[in-house]
Amino acid sequence: MFKNIQSNDFTSIVTGRRSVRNYDENVKISKDELREIISEASLAPSSANMQPWRVAVVDTPEGKEKLRPLVRFNTLQNDTSSAMLIIFGDIQSYAYATEIYDAAVEQGKMPAEVRDSQLKTILSMFPTLPRELLVEVAKIDSSLFAMQLMLVARAHGYDTNPMAGFETDQVANAFDLDEKRYVPVMIISIGKAKEEGYESVRLDSEKITFWR
Repeated sequence: MFKNIQSNDFTSIVTGRRSVRNYDENVKISKDELREIISEASLAPSSANMQPWRVAVVDTPEGKEKLRPLVRFNTLQNDTSSAMLIIFGDIQSYAYATEIYDAAVEQGKMPAEVRDSQLKTILSMFPTLPRELLVEVAKIDSSLFAMQLMLVARAHGYDTNPMAGFETDQVANAFDLDEKRYVPVMIISIGKAKEEGYESVRLDSEKITFWR
């Protein structure tokens, strides 16, 4: 997907993105395309390449009915979107470290000695970090993934809306995930806009940049 996007196309993807709350209920994104969108979004960077983002795809009537009381201020998105993507951060993402680094060596992307050195550091350090630090890292990395997912969705011709207004203390359990391991980051609705989202105003870059 990204290989064929020219710089001007990417600019239009970024500047054209809107937060859409009301979707065309007749548009259903296939599981194959959702998998492709998630896979492309997973090219986002992460600390030590641990890729802590996890996605619960809620796209069935039963799943949306279960989610509805947990998104009381965002029920329109839940009811009309093709899917609700619950983004979690996995604070035990280091459990996949060996798999990730072995694959890097097998694919010729990393020398074996670099893998061995990196794994030694990761597997000795990450499990000993305080929970609050693991949560912070997982949330930062998963937010990078979430932003990339919204841009990828736009490139596929779909619209999105990121949401923080949901019951963060209940959503993991509701979808049979270990709440001690999986930390909710945000929910992203995805579908085809029925009503175009409003264009919002941004501060001038000079107001948010410190030149030193």
